[in-house]
Amino acid sequence: MSKTKLIKVEAVERRILLIRSEKVIVDSDLAAFYGVTTKRLNEQVKRNRARFPEDFRFRLTGPEKSEVVANCDHLARLKFAKTLPYAFTEHGAIMAASVLNSRRAVDVSVFVVRAFVRIRRVFSEHRALAQRLDDLERKLADHDSQLVAVVQAIKALLGPTPVFRHRRIGFKLNGEPRSDAAPSGGSG
Repeated sequence: MSKTKLIKVEAVERRILLIRSEKVIVDSDLAAFYGVTTKRLNEQVKRNRARFPEDFRFRLTGPEKSEVVANCDHLARLKFAKTLPYAFTEHGAIMAASVLNSRRAVDVSVFVVRAFVRIRRVFSEHRALAQRLDDLERKLADHDSQLVAVVQAIKALLGPTPVFRHRRIGFKLNGEPRSDAAPSGGSG
């Protein structure tokens, strides 16, 4: 059994990162999958620059490299690298296999493509689920506002609650006139 058959799509999926809103594989990981050194991969890419526009491959910035090193244990060796690594998109990974022109690179590129496709499917399903949750939340908010309007309408129909005044019956002590007594209009 060749080494190529040992690579699983899941192994490639774990190496796919989201950088600049793009799903990419760092050059050292791609080189390892294709069975070449990172130096050889980047040499071949450099010789074939016309095949690698910015949407196929881009160089990480210093902060991006630091973040990748901090978040990906397997990339810790990049911490002390003198050059900034490249990130390859799905199309760049396929193109890299074609410029390497080795049997292993061609065989493994199939697994790389499948991994990107699975990641894309997961993201699309996640996005669809998020959209459905947003729609449900909006509907609930509409229902809530409608319920509040119904309750307010019922309260308006009831009108203001009547205020009852209790009249005291009887006399006040100490000869004080009652506050609710009618004024006397007679003579003394």
